[in-house]
Amino acid sequence: MRLRLRYDEEFLTIPHVVTVAAERFGDDIALIDGDSRWSFRELEQRMTQAVRAAIALGVEKGDRVGLCAPNSAEWIFAALGIQGAGGVVVPLNTRFKAGEISYILRKSGAKAVFASPFLGSDYIAELVKHDPDLPALRRTVSIRGPQGAAELSWAEFLRAGEAVPAAAAEESIERLTPDDISDVMFTSGTTGHPKGVILTHGQSLRAYGWMSEEYTFRRGDSFLVIPPFFHCFGYKAGWLASLMHGVTVIPMAVFDPGQALEIIGRERVSILLGPPTIFHDLINHPDRPAHDLSSLRVSMTGGTTIPESLIRAMKSELSFDIVMSAYGLTESSALVTTTRIGDSEETVARTTGRVIPDVEVWIVDAEGRELGTEQDGEILVRGYNVTQGYWEDPEATAATIDAEGWLHTGDVGRLDSAGNLSIVDRKKEMYIVGGFNAYPAEIEKLLLTYEPIGQVAVIGVPDERLGEVGCAFVVPKAGYEVGEKDIVEWAREHMANFKVPRHVRFSDQLPRNASQKVLKDELRARFEAKA
Repeated sequence: MRLRLRYDEEFLTIPHVVTVAAERFGDDIALIDGDSRWSFRELEQRMTQAVRAAIALGVEKGDRVGLCAPNSAEWIFAALGIQGAGGVVVPLNTRFKAGEISYILRKSGAKAVFASPFLGSDYIAELVKHDPDLPALRRTVSIRGPQGAAELSWAEFLRAGEAVPAAAAEESIERLTPDDISDVMFTSGTTGHPKGVILTHGQSLRAYGWMSEEYTFRRGDSFLVIPPFFHCFGYKAGWLASLMHGVTVIPMAVFDPGQALEIIGRERVSILLGPPTIFHDLINHPDRPAHDLSSLRVSMTGGTTIPESLIRAMKSELSFDIVMSAYGLTESSALVTTTRIGDSEETVARTTGRVIPDVEVWIVDAEGRELGTEQDGEILVRGYNVTQGYWEDPEATAATIDAEGWLHTGDVGRLDSAGNLSIVDRKKEMYIVGGFNAYPAEIEKLLLTYEPIGQVAVIGVPDERLGEVGCAFVVPKAGYEVGEKDIVEWAREHMANFKVPRHVRFSDQLPRNASQKVLKDELRARFEAKA
């Protein structure tokens, strides 16, 4: 598989993007992080240095390596180094706790872990405490900030690579093919355990090469990348898509609307993608009128329902010329449909647009029969963007991707006469907290490890700022007294913040049907009645 873009360059793999970009864009600024700036040519040099160091660390073709750090230049350098050595990046959610990270590293068979202390968490120290025999802890690298419990600092990691000839790094990059696995992206699900989605270099380049052209990414643009790099939104639609087109990447580790406004004005940011929460906060920030936002040009938002009023405000108050919406899931390289330039505000708000080229979408009923326009059914996807499966989980793979290659998303949607896809209901019981997918089954599984909880059911409920948040309906164990504050505080210690229920309701029993399935519609009605 070879991606040929409009300017007649061929991108074979993610590291190859950097090589081509260095030739094409030279001394243009590729990356800005704080006071540091790197040209495209310097980025290639940094990549070669990181590949040499990864080879010296022992990373070989197909080895999985965990990467747990906030958005930063070093995240990009580390990922390119791992991939250039033939390895597979396993991005880790920086909001996860040690138990969540340990599960993913064990499941993926990670050989090493790269991390950076963040928001008071020394991930490697916490992993050592939680799971000292974890194989990934045999080789650990701190990519930025204090070394903490890591075996190597970033500088020590790079120095070790000096023993590896630059030619060996270049040869390693050249051996990569579009069909090689670039990353295993772990996504939670209704089973309660995260599953590793296998994606290749070629899939990502083809999808995001097309998307970035459709969104008019161009040389000289600057992209403030706020969505986290552990998600396709920040990684592939963010820095990877930018490097293909000569766009300057500006990583933001923690979203702060005041700081974002300052960066937009100072660096003349023209591209900004993210969940609606980001734009809501920028529009409503008291200092917004003091900043020059006239450089803003292209945006895409999604994850929750987008009101037309927000789209209009993004254009009038934030100066965007182009506002898009899109739909995807990790199993589809996170891109299935998107609106197009020229679509009405109603289309952008009401739908997620049309299917991308060379990909098919079907809407089917419970028996798998294709439905017509304006009929609600499960969304099925087939095409080059669909994962080859879940990492070492053939049963889950077979349950999700059928023999004809159709990915059964579990999402309910409808197509209109123009081919625009609308999402009617989210993936089974999943809800979205500020752009992060939250799965009740996984949260329930975690909450049940808290001794006072006997039974629990979690639902998503509306929230003005975040779109949705969790509400836990709890049946305490006999003999235990537990309050809402106790549960919330325990949850904050043991799970990612976006998974922590914002509301807790107590009950003597959970409503169930004859098959003993919890009636979550009844729980929603209870919440609404007392909201």
